[in-house]
Amino acid sequence: MPQKRAAYKEIRKSKKRRFRNIRMMSGLKTLIRQYNLLLAEKKIDQAKEFLKVVMSKLSTAARKGTIHRNTASRKISRLSQKLPRT
Repeated sequence: MPQKRAAYKEIRKSKKRRFRNIRMMSGLKTLIRQYNLLLAEKKIDQAKEFLKVVMSKLSTAARKGTIHRNTASRKISRLSQKLPRT
């Protein structure tokens, strides 16, 4: 058990951060799944527009520190490569 009041505060803060990160990661996974579904259904125009949203959310997650910036960059790159070139 923590001995100091500041330690209790740190526990509260880390719990908040943990739940915020979980919520953000879950949202990212959902967006990526929706993007892949659009590609599977051959809705290329919608997928192009949706990719912008996914890229924005990944960049935000990297900026906030939820995921590493290289991870975000790698995911953006791979999602962009999935989009057929026309």
